[in-house]
Amino acid sequence: MISHISPVGSMALLSQLEVNQLKDSASSELYQLFRNCSLAVLNSGSHTDSSKEILEKYPKFQINVLHQERGVILELINPPEEAYIDGELIKGMQEHLFSVLRDLLYVNSQLKPISEDHLESEKLTNLTFSILRNANVLKSGIEPSIVACWGGHSISDIEFAYTVEVGNQLGLRELNICTGCGPGAMQGPMKGATVGHAKQRVKEGRYIGFTEPGIIAAEPPNPIVNELVILPDIEKRLEAFVRFSHSIIIFPGGPGTAEELLYILGVMMHPENKRQPLPIILTGPKSSEDYFLAIDEFIANTLGKEAQQHYQIIIDDAPSVAKSIKKSMHRVKEYRRAIGDAYSFNWSLKIDKSFQTPFLPNHENMSNLALHHDQPKEQLASNLRRVFSGVVGGNVKDEGIKSIEENGPFLLTGEKDLMERVDKLLTSFIEQGRMKLPGSAYTPCYKIQHQ
Repeated sequence: MISHISPVGSMALLSQLEVNQLKDSASSELYQLFRNCSLAVLNSGSHTDSSKEILEKYPKFQINVLHQERGVILELINPPEEAYIDGELIKGMQEHLFSVLRDLLYVNSQLKPISEDHLESEKLTNLTFSILRNANVLKSGIEPSIVACWGGHSISDIEFAYTVEVGNQLGLRELNICTGCGPGAMQGPMKGATVGHAKQRVKEGRYIGFTEPGIIAAEPPNPIVNELVILPDIEKRLEAFVRFSHSIIIFPGGPGTAEELLYILGVMMHPENKRQPLPIILTGPKSSEDYFLAIDEFIANTLGKEAQQHYQIIIDDAPSVAKSIKKSMHRVKEYRRAIGDAYSFNWSLKIDKSFQTPFLPNHENMSNLALHHDQPKEQLASNLRRVFSGVVGGNVKDEGIKSIEENGPFLLTGEKDLMERVDKLLTSFIEQGRMKLPGSAYTPCYKIQHQ
């Protein structure tokens, strides 16, 4: 099967220079990345969270960039049949394909030549800002309304229903949703918000998805996402979340959700962020109460009470969650106005470089992590964040899965008490089925030992 797709969305117009640059890029090493991300987009709704499995399922899939006078046409060869209805590509997937094209082109032509190792923190923030601006998701003059919703792709039906209800309550209050764009707790709030927005006759509801090439195949953009951005790595993705959003809701999840929580807590614990009004709510149905008790206990025993002060836990009360978030928007607005910061991008939030520098979760880097209490709490949060980032990589990312198959599990070594806490939390995720989709057997990609 061969089909030709015309440009839509933000890639509808390209200069001749951009078209030529794109053709050159597509014939280079960038092509494989473009192909894999495009294949992930076309697999929206798939029932696997293995990047490797998806990529191996369609070995004959190709995507070519064809030149035409006013832009480009994408040629799809042997695409997944499920992406088509009566011979026509689903429009949402068509938009997402050109979002992939836009972001990979921009990052690799404008930002890739820059060496990040020697950049100051402020310049790394500028890179994230540039990507969001190029994707046209930064809207000036619009009051705070963006709620980042984090949570796992592998959650129970009861938990999913609760995320939908929270999303509905947010939509009824005319708030917009930003998630990791995949299934589970990333799709539920968007699904609920569409109903809430419909009831309030909100015609331009925003359902923004932030992803990155390493995770997009395991968590393909769900069909509700109407603004998709592909950041180059997990660190820029996380920074985009916290600078773009005005509040954060965290639903039940696995190691990826723990990584996100540790990231935002490490950021908020920085002394310069003491006055930042960024509400963080952990919430789920009554059946998830033990999950949040385990998370709260882990934070208390690793980062301490100071970290616990930055979030609240609300169990089985979607209206209260939404009311609290809506109320916080006024505080965010007043604070941004008082210091002269933008509503669309939180420039004043201090993020240390350790939270911005890309971490490659290979065997050497994982074994060399400083996992002990004798370091500043925000630095410990950064290193613990990398532990869970590595587990995510070993669980679902193509490169991580292949590395585990070839070299065995990652070895995590650290202070006895700390490693016991990490082991206990990860074990609880396994027992609750949060490491893989239901029905999938899980083999740990890590091994924990004490110093």
